[in-house]
Amino acid sequence: WFSDDGEKWSEPFLVGEHDNWLWRVTWHDGQAYGVGYQTNDSPERFAKLFRSPDGKHYEVVVERLFDSGYPNETSLVFTADNTCYCLLRRDAGSKTGQLGTSQSPYTDWSWQDLGVHIGGPHMIQLPDGRFVAAVRLLDGRTRTSLCWLDPTSGKITEFLTLPSGGDTSYAGLVWHADHLWVSYYSAHEANANFTTAIYLAEVALE
Repeated sequence: WFSDDGEKWSEPFLVGEHDNWLWRVTWHDGQAYGVGYQTNDSPERFAKLFRSPDGKHYEVVVERLFDSGYPNETSLVFTADNTCYCLLRRDAGSKTGQLGTSQSPYTDWSWQDLGVHIGGPHMIQLPDGRFVAAVRLLDGRTRTSLCWLDPTSGKITEFLTLPSGGDTSYAGLVWHADHLWVSYYSAHEANANFTTAIYLAEVALE
């Protein structure tokens, strides 16, 4: 759905491909980019990179962006020099997350293994150039955390565990007024009245 004022909305548009989950869309130079992954029971699951000039009609840029270990959820960041970085979740094999790098027109990619199992990835680049990611860490103690991500070495380093636990993930990130704002959901305060709740964190960074 589209709206110019947030009150009057268009008719719905079907986007992407059938049985393919267009996970998250990021705009760059007037184009919408997003990674979709298969949601059917095909034994050969892989992720695709899509592009759209209007957010409605999508074309495939890369048919097999990543094709091992059941790749699925992603987050894209475009830098000032038109480099694109892709933070990608995997849920089979070693299950380790991946960091992809590509230059325009984003048809050729190189990948680094992050060495950790992540869920619900999202990342942004801060005004000082650093990359911060919000992920669900699955290393025996499930939590939603903020991590520094080094795009050169492919190293991800947890620096802040948000109040979270159980069913938790899918953060949104915004840099505003010199603070990082994080929305996410979690079950750590679940009780008889609710199972999960949505939280908003304001984070001061050095």
